[in-house]
Amino acid sequence: MKLTKTLTISLLVLVSHFGFSQDLDTFFNKADTFFATYVKDGRVAYQAINSNPAELDELLQMAEGISAPKSEAKSFQAFWINAYNLAVIKGIVNNYPIKSPLDKAGFFDKITYDLGGKSITLNDIENKVLRGNFPKEARFHFVLVCAGLGCPPIISNAYTPANLEAQLQRQTELSLNDPDFVQIKGKKVNFSQIFEWYKGDFTQDGKSLVDFVNTYRKEKIDPKARVGYYPYNWSLNETK
Repeated sequence: MKLTKTLTISLLVLVSHFGFSQDLDTFFNKADTFFATYVKDGRVAYQAINSNPAELDELLQMAEGISAPKSEAKSFQAFWINAYNLAVIKGIVNNYPIKSPLDKAGFFDKITYDLGGKSITLNDIENKVLRGNFPKEARFHFVLVCAGLGCPPIISNAYTPANLEAQLQRQTELSLNDPDFVQIKGKKVNFSQIFEWYKGDFTQDGKSLVDFVNTYRKEKIDPKARVGYYPYNWSLNETK
């Protein structure tokens, strides 16, 4: 009897895990198709999505019922990165036409989305779910896209557990080697205000901002360079 009970519990855990994997795989596949369809060169076709929001709404409805365990870190992170980027797009579409996410009050800190079994704001996804649970992972800042042109560009693929490490690395390297994103003028370097707002993420373990950036750059910045910040561009990252 005891053996049967143990076997039943094991089977229930296995079935539950299998169902979770299936749901996540379906979500990642559909998200990949969505981003490939509506994202090009780091910009989003908001007008096209606004005209036919069914695919986006289906994805968000699917994401509402997914509960990704933190113990499966890559699945958890990939799910919430995609969920954030999709929710940002939803927020723009819900208020379209709009010139900037800041034109909608509470866009990041008041409006909630039902995702991963939670009613949650964009700021809470970024700061509590991702940064809060994985404080050493500064590369989140190069894959979470806030709908502004000042953000690192959104990619035309979903983030997936199997590819997440390579995707985080690639997007960080692309951003930090982009002369528009890291602006070097003589002995001065101007960084995005992302580095000012979240300085602590980039200066862990005694590193300077330049130390962090140089980790990912081909042409290294002089460690003695004067550091400044250029204004953030909140204009909408919409396809032209």
